[in-house]
Amino acid sequence: MDHAVSDHPAVQRQLDRLATLSPGADILGLERISALLERLGHPERRLPPVFHVAGTNGKGSTCAFLRAAIEAAGLTAHVYTSPHLVRFNERIRIAGKLIEDPLLAELLAEVLDAGEDIGASFFEVTTAAAFLAFARIPADACVVEVGLGGRLDATNAIPAPVACGIAQLGLDHQQFLGDRIEDIAAEKAGIAKPGVPLLTQPYPDSLAERIAEAAAAAGALWLPRGGRWDCSAEQGRLHYRDERGALDLPLPRLPGAHQAMNAALAVAMLSHQQTVTVPEAALHAAIGSADWPARLQRLSDGPLHRLLPDGAELWLDGGHNPAAAQAVAAHFRAYVPAERPFHLVFGLLANKDAAGVLEPFAGRAANLHAVPVPGHPHHEPDDLAAFARRFGISAFAARDAQSALNDIGVHSDGGPPPIVLILGSLYLAGEVLRANGQPPV
Repeated sequence: MDHAVSDHPAVQRQLDRLATLSPGADILGLERISALLERLGHPERRLPPVFHVAGTNGKGSTCAFLRAAIEAAGLTAHVYTSPHLVRFNERIRIAGKLIEDPLLAELLAEVLDAGEDIGASFFEVTTAAAFLAFARIPADACVVEVGLGGRLDATNAIPAPVACGIAQLGLDHQQFLGDRIEDIAAEKAGIAKPGVPLLTQPYPDSLAERIAEAAAAAGALWLPRGGRWDCSAEQGRLHYRDERGALDLPLPRLPGAHQAMNAALAVAMLSHQQTVTVPEAALHAAIGSADWPARLQRLSDGPLHRLLPDGAELWLDGGHNPAAAQAVAAHFRAYVPAERPFHLVFGLLANKDAAGVLEPFAGRAANLHAVPVPGHPHHEPDDLAAFARRFGISAFAARDAQSALNDIGVHSDGGPPPIVLILGSLYLAGEVLRANGQPPV
């Protein structure tokens, strides 16, 4: 179950109530969310035009690009994403601004009053609250991120989005979606809807077959990258083309080569629908301005950063599965000069593949500082350090991220300042942002 606390007493009362009423774990299925939405008057049927995004990695960044493009066009967008990093309010953005506490408390109370006997999960209740807000408050569009999977995710109660997208696929949440990536692909493709374009990244044949089957069964038009639309990142530019023509766009401000493909997916979703008009100039502005915290985020000055020597860089990424780790490791292999010390501060939930996340860093000249994830079942730091040593990474256990950064600062020898990456659980990322005074806004 998601862990959420609030400094606002009225919000906290509803979160406590939700913790008492919900089953205490993630559960999939549309029965409870459907019953809940029916009692609430079906707000999901009265939403502004919806862009619905699934994927193992990259779906949040794709949503960030969509939001930035819509807003750069002078329009407003409601946005629903998960999980939050510091404040629960980050999940629900109303016409450009994080939901305010009084409205959030009111909506949670309304949903819980309506469905107290349904046994809905934490995510189902919060999804219903978001849909209520989105249906009542005017906006030009909605951007909705799938929580887990797709076919049986609570957000899939949306009946008729204007475009659906699937970002990168990989193994994650196997306890819910299965151990075969082909089955995971089929679950993600379950967001396909009749007559709605389904834009995706390219996938190996075994995955593409399952996506094609799901799209055909739903009556959706499947449009993978490399077919009727395509893109490439060359000479510092993002080149996009589809049947409407070619676009010469900037590369994303968000670091990482993979972000160009996420941006292109957002462009394709916007291009293949006719309801929300986003001109080319807005796409240029959006790709250069989109922000998504804890995804290759370079942290600014703050209490944690000041533990490091002058000139040091402190980065944060919530990558917690092997596919995400591969993208992050590739970025830092290219980014870190040979003469700069490189440190990893690493904490991971117990149900995640520690070896799979660490393997992409194998052979890298790095020091790893393994830390716990406060308040959540996690891999013990000593065990993470042992995993890291198997891959040739010098590793130590630390009490927490602050003590790890302090150790790095104390033992810097006056040479080139280090580059430090805090990696792993998004819960850890949230604690780091809070401690460094950088909550998402």
